[in-house]
Amino acid sequence: MNSSGDILVAVAIGAVTVVLLLGLVTMMRGGSANTSQKLMRARVLLQFAAIVIIMGVIWWRAL
Repeated sequence: MNSSGDILVAVAIGAVTVVLLLGLVTMMRGGSANTSQKLMRARVLLQFAAIVIIMGVIWWRAL
């Protein structure tokens, strides 16, 4: 699972990065505060998912 685990981790981190940047751009451009808030909430959920994936990959490799 080394390569598929690496891909899962990369996708999870990439998703967090994209949502973070979208939220920051929305805030800096003075866009809707509601949209920015939704993006930041999505980022928190994606960060949780990324941590779960990373820990799962570490656990799987330790078996």
